[in-house]
Amino acid sequence: MKSFSPVLTLSAALIIAFTIIGFFFPTAFGNIAASTYDWVASTFGWVFMLSVFVFDVFLIAIIFTRYGKLKLGRFDEEPEFDTISWIGMLFSGGLGVGIVFWGVAEPMTHYLNPPMVGIEPQSIESARLAMGYTFFHWGVSQWSIFAIAGLIIGLFQFRMKQDGLISTSLESVFGKDYGAKKRYFIDILAIFATVVGIAISLGLGVLQINGGLSQVFGLPKNTLVEIIITIVLAIIFMISATTGLHRGVKFLSNLNIFIAFGLTVFVVILGPTTVIFKAFVTGIGDYLSHFIEYSLRLDPYQIKQNWVEKWTVFYWAWVISWSPFIGAFIARISRGRTIREFVIGVLIVPPMISFIWIAAFGGSAIFMDLYESGQIAQIVAQDNTQAMYAFLHALPIPLITSTATIILIATFLITSADSATYILASMSSGGSLQPKFKIKMFWGVLLALISLALLASGGLKSLQSAAIVAGLPFTIILIIMLMAIIKVLKFEADMVIPIQMPTQRPNQDEVDKIAAELLKQQQEKNSN
Repeated sequence: MKSFSPVLTLSAALIIAFTIIGFFFPTAFGNIAASTYDWVASTFGWVFMLSVFVFDVFLIAIIFTRYGKLKLGRFDEEPEFDTISWIGMLFSGGLGVGIVFWGVAEPMTHYLNPPMVGIEPQSIESARLAMGYTFFHWGVSQWSIFAIAGLIIGLFQFRMKQDGLISTSLESVFGKDYGAKKRYFIDILAIFATVVGIAISLGLGVLQINGGLSQVFGLPKNTLVEIIITIVLAIIFMISATTGLHRGVKFLSNLNIFIAFGLTVFVVILGPTTVIFKAFVTGIGDYLSHFIEYSLRLDPYQIKQNWVEKWTVFYWAWVISWSPFIGAFIARISRGRTIREFVIGVLIVPPMISFIWIAAFGGSAIFMDLYESGQIAQIVAQDNTQAMYAFLHALPIPLITSTATIILIATFLITSADSATYILASMSSGGSLQPKFKIKMFWGVLLALISLALLASGGLKSLQSAAIVAGLPFTIILIIMLMAIIKVLKFEADMVIPIQMPTQRPNQDEVDKIAAELLKQQQEKNSN
């Protein structure tokens, strides 16, 4: 059994050092982070854009192949979680808090500052462009990143009976016996990216909760309140972590869906209903018609950092920094599902939920600003953490809906952090499906501390900088993961599918034994 002590020790040391620098040298840390962000975005933005587009094309294509019939598990396994709970955990464990933060703020920002040259701000044209681009950022591309990581981890963990480590999932490319140091490096990089990705979302959520408490209850917006919010959330998600996936995460995920659904229905009924449905349909149309253009859009002849680097590249880097965690998490909750179910579920269901949310909240906010002098855009321009609450105050019972939003953000954060402590503990414990409680608590404390360090060193700008710094190296890992998926599926097609699909199916244990031997031969061949 592989030792996991170096991974836990070295990754923890790296993150603790990162946190200490952020706390004690916040100004210098923030300046360095900002400079690094600008350099990485301008130099390697094309890597993020091209890689994510390739992931999109590959996953969409695989739905229509025979590989779609293969399961993440034994061929006779049934899904571990029912479909409703599975969808709830997909969305809640993913970027639920992000869509609540940006659901109004992003379309309003694009409406004020259009992504394309020649579009008049705060016009009907800028409104439509804003909605289409927001759909793009929260659509298939975002979730294809998670699906790549989740698919290879799920294949190795549940189909090939290996551990759930990122390093193990690359054995089909590097061979079974590739060096321990390389494995440690890959797993440490995965843990670092995961911690940074979660810390970013925690930071965004804390900023928005603070904004809501300020707007609704008059509490001050300052670092002290942010610290208190973070500590309270950390205590709750560490308590939730003691109950496991089948209780705490499942319950909170279902609660998230319930609150989000209730708020959406409220806005659809009391907001501009017809406009919302039109925005939803038109947004999907614009998204589909401009998908390739937006996916590969860069401005090579512009010297200064452009809009795409500030928005799309940041989003892809942020999501990539999440991918080790979300990949491992969605693989864990998707055991027993076919590859076709997995890909369709991950690529279609969460984006469609996001589109409905954006159309209801972002579309209504833009309409109010255009025709009802809502002035929401000006509030967003001054402080985007107030965007959601400014919109809700234009509708009835704002106290109740704003409070529900604060609770929704908190439960999304708790669910994400709860899931993250489990995955981090697993990754630093040799891929164990039952990591020790004390290791989960250790990672819970570090997540809270790194989030506070990023907030202290520059707020949203430092959060964005951390995302792109963590996301770049892991983009390379995701590309290798794609190669690993291709090799595993080719192996399944050549060796395992003929075994599993005769007229009389053999015993699953016989299939596993034959498949393991064939895989061992393939890995030895790769090593040589």
